[in-house]
Amino acid sequence: MAVGVNGNGRHAADEEARAEVDVLNSRLEKTTQLTKKIQACLGRLEATGKSVREVAGPLNGETKKLQVLGNNIDAVITAIERLRQPADSKNDEEQIIRMGPDKAGLSNYLASIKRLNKALGDMKASNLRSTQQTVAELQRLVKSGNTQLENSFDKLLRSETPRSIEPLHFITKSKPFPTLSQDKFARLGLMNSYVAGVHRQSGGGAAPQESPVAKIYAEVRSQYLSSTLGNLAAASTNTAKKKNPEAIYRSGTNGIGTYAQAMEGLLIAEYENICNIFMREDWGPVFQATCQPSLVELSRTLRELNAHIKTHMNTDCYLAYEIVEIVSGLSNNLERRTGELKASLAASLKPVRETAKSSLAELLEDTKRRVAALQMMPTDGAPIPIISETMQRLQSMVDFLRPISSIMISLGDGGWKSVAAARAGGGGEAIPSLASFDIGADGKEIFAHYCTDTIDVLMASIEARARVLLQNRKPVIGVFLANSVTIIERMIQDSELSPLLEGRRAQALDVWRKKATSLYTDTCRDISVHLFDVIHTSRGQRPTSGQGAVDSAMIMKGLGSKDKENIKTKFTAFNAAFDDMVMRHRQYSMEREVRQMFAKDVQNMIEPLYNRFWDRYHEVDKGKGKYVKYDKAAISAVFTSLY
Repeated sequence: MAVGVNGNGRHAADEEARAEVDVLNSRLEKTTQLTKKIQACLGRLEATGKSVREVAGPLNGETKKLQVLGNNIDAVITAIERLRQPADSKNDEEQIIRMGPDKAGLSNYLASIKRLNKALGDMKASNLRSTQQTVAELQRLVKSGNTQLENSFDKLLRSETPRSIEPLHFITKSKPFPTLSQDKFARLGLMNSYVAGVHRQSGGGAAPQESPVAKIYAEVRSQYLSSTLGNLAAASTNTAKKKNPEAIYRSGTNGIGTYAQAMEGLLIAEYENICNIFMREDWGPVFQATCQPSLVELSRTLRELNAHIKTHMNTDCYLAYEIVEIVSGLSNNLERRTGELKASLAASLKPVRETAKSSLAELLEDTKRRVAALQMMPTDGAPIPIISETMQRLQSMVDFLRPISSIMISLGDGGWKSVAAARAGGGGEAIPSLASFDIGADGKEIFAHYCTDTIDVLMASIEARARVLLQNRKPVIGVFLANSVTIIERMIQDSELSPLLEGRRAQALDVWRKKATSLYTDTCRDISVHLFDVIHTSRGQRPTSGQGAVDSAMIMKGLGSKDKENIKTKFTAFNAAFDDMVMRHRQYSMEREVRQMFAKDVQNMIEPLYNRFWDRYHEVDKGKGKYVKYDKAAISAVFTSLY
């Protein structure tokens, strides 16, 4: 029974399971059918969406265009509203412009012009035909406003600028030259800032000196500078004309120093004005434009002085050296303070600097020409003026050693030996730096070399001319050369040349001193011939010499009659020649040092020979003095008198 019950339970469970499977299969089939329906719906939906997109795409683009158009219309409406505002306020701005900057107030006036410029720019950018009349009216107002501003700048600047001032008042009292007042700096600076900005915008970055206010400034202030410096420029040329044209120029006697000092003070003050009014990039151009008329006048003045110097080279070459130093100092000081004008001043100085360079060689050539042109020389050997004149020239050069050293360094050692080389040497127009005016060892050495060259040229020239004019009379030429050497040496010792030529002086002059001595003592050699004896003793034995006391009587006994006559002739000839030499020595025009030098030379050459001859042969006339005119004491006294 139990088995039957269990079998029925399993059968019921199987049936229940089959029923569940059938249910699941039925649901799966429904799901499959539903899926197919969904897929069919999706296909239809995709086809419908594609059609919708094809229709909606153009509508979306048109919508965006309409949105952009709407935005543009809104912007135009806004711009029109904005453009109407200046037109509406034009009357207010016009009233301010008509009042001018003085009545309306500078800040208010500038703000009004700026508003007008902005409105004008906006209207031009819109390019609307309906605003053309307003644009024209705004342009007229802006132009009127700018013109009034420029006129106000001109008026204010002229009111602060005197026609001229007295520069000597500031120089003598060591006062700085005047500048514009601080309150005017502010007003002028504001005006320039606006006008220069407008000028740059309209001119595409044109040069600052072309700005209207820059032109006004340069015109007004340049007239003031020129008027102030005019009298000093004229004084510089007038003081170059000396009462005595032959007088050597002395340092500081020309007005160029005061002229340059005033110019430096004025231009530095002017640069300070410009720096307080104009923008940094405008300083240099405006300063150059303002100074230009004064620089032109300086160039003209220097050309006139240069012409004067060339005409009076011997006496006024020193003015050229002084100008080189003064204008170079002016240039260096201005460049240090402003950074400007060096090229302009170099161009102005160039003619004078070239003259200064060539003068060194031309002075040497002039020395040669003047000596060669001499038609006569003193027959007593007296010195000629060109000796002292040449040395005075060298003495005067010491006062200008700074610029001369600079010029000589630029020429190079020996560069003065020809005029052509001096004119070609030394580079271009550049102004030497301040350091080049420091007189170092090189500058002194080169100047000393120039001095010795000058002395050599002078002495060689006068010797050559003396040999022609004095017909080769050696003693006179010797006196002449010795006098020249003595004067040269004295003028060196008594001046600032002495320390500069120390060491070179002896070397330069000893050669000529020895030559002078040789020429002068040539007569002594002729006289000495009479004191050389060639004798024959009767016993065939030459009298002893230098062996103790000489017995003249014994020597004479040993001579034959022919030798005795020869001794008498020698004494007679010596007396005549010696007396003639003494007479000439006393007649020659000699410097004290020369007379003593030659007296010593003559004594040293003749006295020992005569004493020897006298010791041996004075008994030839047995003390009667017929042939033996001088004993040793007498001839010594004569030599002493020659000193």
